[in-house]
Amino acid sequence: MKYKRILLKLSGESLMGEKDFGIDYSVVSKYADDIKEVVDKGVAVAIVIGGGNIYRGLDSTKSGIDRVQGDYMGMLSTVINSMALQSALEHLGIYTRLMSAIKMEQICEPFIRRRAVRHLEKGRVVIFGAGTGNPYFTTDTAAALRAIEIEADVILKGTRVDGIYTSDPEKVSDASKYDNITFTEVYEKGLSIMDMTAFTLCNENKLPIIVFDINQKGNFFRVVSGENVGTLVTE
Repeated sequence: MKYKRILLKLSGESLMGEKDFGIDYSVVSKYADDIKEVVDKGVAVAIVIGGGNIYRGLDSTKSGIDRVQGDYMGMLSTVINSMALQSALEHLGIYTRLMSAIKMEQICEPFIRRRAVRHLEKGRVVIFGAGTGNPYFTTDTAAALRAIEIEADVILKGTRVDGIYTSDPEKVSDASKYDNITFTEVYEKGLSIMDMTAFTLCNENKLPIIVFDINQKGNFFRVVSGENVGTLVTE
C-alpha cells in the first residue's frame, strides 16, 4: 500500500444516503467494509466525520440560536455519527477508539495526541469526534489539524464527486476534472475543496489531499494503494 497512515474525512451528509436527514445504516456499513479492507492490509486509519446530517452550526443563526451554542450542538452531532461508524466497524471485528475534543468519558476518550498515535500503532482505527472542541472551526479544520498531529501521510476527502473540477460537475455539464493540482493553483482558481483555514494548514505543513468519490465501490482501497483515483492536491 502506498500510504501507511491516512486520515479519512467524511461529511455528515454522506451518511444520509438517499434520506433527507439522519443516518442510513446501509451506507455506514458500506463505509465500514471499505475501511476494513485497508485495515486488513496494515494501514493505520484515522477518521473525522462531519455532523451536517443531524445539525449544522452555521444554520443555527437563521433560527435565532447563538452561533457558539449552535457550533457546540454541531460538535455533538459529529459524536453521534462517530459512534454509528464505530459500532459498524466493531461489528466487523475491527478494534476502534473514539476520541473526543470535548470530554464525555462515558462514551469516548478525551483526545490526547500521544494516546491517539499509540492506538494507531496498535492497529486500532481512531475516530476523532467533536471537531476541534472550539466554535467557529469546521470539521475540515479538525481533519487537517488531527492529520498533522498524528503525522498522517495524506488526507483522503471522501465525497460524492470523483475529484476536483473546473466547475461544479453536478451543475455544469462540460466541467473538466483535474487529476493533479497544486495548492497555489487552487488558491488562484478559487476552487472550493475545504474551508480556507483547513486548506492553509495542509499547505503550510506539506500535507497532500486527495478528493475522491467514496461511494464508488473499491475506490477507497484503490486510493490508499496508490492508484490514480480522484484529484491529488500537492505543493
